[in-house]
Amino acid sequence: MKYIVVGLGNFGASLSQKLTAQGNEVIAIDTRMEKVDLFKEKISHTICMDATDEFTVSGLPLIDTDVVIVAIGEDQGANIMATALLKNLQVKRLISRAINPLHEKVLQAIGVDEIVHPEEETAERWAKKLCLSNVLDSYELNGDYSIIEAKVPDDYIGKTVIEVGFRRDFNLLVLTIIKKVVVKSILGKTKTETQIQGVASADNILGPNDILVLYGSNKDLQIFLKQKLR
Repeated sequence: MKYIVVGLGNFGASLSQKLTAQGNEVIAIDTRMEKVDLFKEKISHTICMDATDEFTVSGLPLIDTDVVIVAIGEDQGANIMATALLKNLQVKRLISRAINPLHEKVLQAIGVDEIVHPEEETAERWAKKLCLSNVLDSYELNGDYSIIEAKVPDDYIGKTVIEVGFRRDFNLLVLTIIKKVVVKSILGKTKTETQIQGVASADNILGPNDILVLYGSNKDLQIFLKQKLR
């Protein structure tokens, strides 16, 4: 996949390097030439430019880019300006970093697809979410094994855990299933809640809105997600 990361601070630089290491093409942008030079051997492409300048930004290969991440953290104004500009240029998927609650509200008003909180979320976790289709969250146990949350593939909706063959065909363990259920309050109003089903059993039926909590090697998880999730 192809990514553009705006801002080579701690989070942006770490994310760019991890995405590059996983075989993706990354264009990392920063206004500081020393940052561009520092990471030029570790990231696919590094460019010194101002991401708030419409003329220069419009010259980037935005049409061919799958995801744009605005990782600017030091300058809230530059973050908002760059995010708004990229939104207006109609990039495929726009993710931006929020510095505080008010900043997050502004980003939501702009209409970004997702918001990053680097103080709470690691670059490692975001790299996995971006590289593996439909991964909602992940926790890396070590360099080789992870626990992830992922949507149920369309092909497997209505099937049981044993029918899918997670262990047999993919060498993965289904730790549990998170279901969204509609419940009624004491006042008769309905709302949707998420419920963890406990340890998954072989006869659990997978629903269209279920979330699978899977454990396995990063290689096996990647094969399963890339081949089966849409």
